[in-house]
Amino acid sequence: MYLNVEPYHPIRQSPSVPTMSVQVLHEQGSGRQNEDVVLRSPGLFGVFDGATSLVEPHDTGNASGGFRAARLAASSFEQCQGSLVQRAEQANSAIRAAQIASGISLDERLQLWSTSLAVVRLKGSSFEYCHTGDSMILLLYTDGSHVVLTPEVDVDGETLQAWKNSPASSQPIHICLAEQIAAVRLQMNTRYGVLNGEPAAMRFLGHGRHSLAGISDIILFTDGLMLPCETPWRPTDWRWFADLYRLGGLHKIRDQVRGLQRQDPECRRFPRFKVHDDIGAVAISFHGVAAPSAGTRLQ
Repeated sequence: MYLNVEPYHPIRQSPSVPTMSVQVLHEQGSGRQNEDVVLRSPGLFGVFDGATSLVEPHDTGNASGGFRAARLAASSFEQCQGSLVQRAEQANSAIRAAQIASGISLDERLQLWSTSLAVVRLKGSSFEYCHTGDSMILLLYTDGSHVVLTPEVDVDGETLQAWKNSPASSQPIHICLAEQIAAVRLQMNTRYGVLNGEPAAMRFLGHGRHSLAGISDIILFTDGLMLPCETPWRPTDWRWFADLYRLGGLHKIRDQVRGLQRQDPECRRFPRFKVHDDIGAVAISFHGVAAPSAGTRLQ
């Protein structure tokens, strides 16, 4: 697993597969620990965004519960065999076993560790993918178009709208809207998906296979790389994100994100939970790809 920023590296594939290069971006936000984990293994790439339990006593030591969940999931995807769905099942089981071993009651859902994820595995002229939660996969095409492969999950829109409309306060959002935040957390694996050890998590796992024809780039990223928005409860226009990437890769997007966030240290203009969120991202660029034929965009 790669846990730091890297430059592009050319990687040679077989003659039937395009040459590719990979960029990895991994940065801590303004929290006490980076709970994002980035996975890079031969032909296998993923991002995992851990969420610490809302009950602090179980998050002791050097690693938070969110980081443990993300790290366990990444390790399972890298070490286990089978399809990505099977690896997700094993990752969810590993998180469950680790929580039980740590003395966490699985019935106390606010104590649970959890992680979202977006993973791809390259296989010849196509790739397998899976995702859950608000980690995203964006495809860029050689004709200049883009496709968001993962659905945009509105986990915190209602909370952030309430925060923006609330009167100014010296207390942070986690204090002012503690009950609302807890209510949203209890909706995991009932309204939105995360891996947290619950069997119901697998019902929310999105997965499939997609042709590489016509694709110039696959971008996997956690929500820390999403561009700040004054109305994050509305659907995202991904054109700005795609344009910034084409201008300067992941770092160009990161610079724009961090710059806007620095202009809004109170997290009010661009409502969010902290000044800077953790970022985990992988960009896979293909060179010499074949043009897409009819019906190859989504499979």
